[in-house]
Amino acid sequence: MSNLFTSAIVYSLDTATQTEYDNILTEHVMLFQLSGEMTFETSEQKIVAQPGQIYLVRKHQFVKATKKPMGGQAYHAYLFILKDDVLRQYALEKGITVPQRSAFDSKHFLLSKSLIFDSLISSFSFHARSTLEVDHPLSALKVREAIEILLLTNPQLENFLFDFSEPFKIDLEKFMLANYKFNVGMEHFATLTGRSLATFKRDFLKVFGETPGRWLHHARLKEAHYQIQKHNKKPSEIFLEVGFESFAHFSNAFKAKYGYTPKSIAPSV
Repeated sequence: MSNLFTSAIVYSLDTATQTEYDNILTEHVMLFQLSGEMTFETSEQKIVAQPGQIYLVRKHQFVKATKKPMGGQAYHAYLFILKDDVLRQYALEKGITVPQRSAFDSKHFLLSKSLIFDSLISSFSFHARSTLEVDHPLSALKVREAIEILLLTNPQLENFLFDFSEPFKIDLEKFMLANYKFNVGMEHFATLTGRSLATFKRDFLKVFGETPGRWLHHARLKEAHYQIQKHNKKPSEIFLEVGFESFAHFSNAFKAKYGYTPKSIAPSV
């Protein structure tokens, strides 16, 4: 799946049905949860955002996102995309010294509610009401206002926001074992391990002894088999969790590998 945050800098997310998707965050994201529930699951942490909560989520990581309507209300949230070019310009104008690398280990922050955040959302709501992707000059002003509010209410986040270092070359085996369930393009795995796509494929073959595509396919099927047999997961639930896009593809691949269908070992209802 391609990166969601490609052009627009503010998203108004609305849905009456539960939706799930895998993605890569290439920019910091500030989430304002208005109604329903948003789950952001990374390889290390899980955020379950409730109505009224505000989260700041770190860039350079994969997420499994689930938007869930609740209490008879449609799901509704705003995402402010804090792009590097906007943050760089802000830092330049304000004379902020950019650190080599942020000292923060956390992948996300739950921000305290305040009247100043409420004012930002209230002033933005009318503009966002009629469109999904809010890509308008006013959006840029609102993102800048969001940065101002973040630093005013949480000055300790300066190093977090203005860390422009790229992902460095990391342990490939450790990273893949933690992230193989994310259904994203191979180039995104390469990026987050600090490699070009060609280098990623070459290093992968050295570490795992097979191509990334073949290894991912087998790893996902192995995990699905384990979850169905040992933890009584339903095949219709697990195929998305382990990184398959469709149940039909998952079921056929499972049978080709094991000689029987996932339903044949699933718990009886």
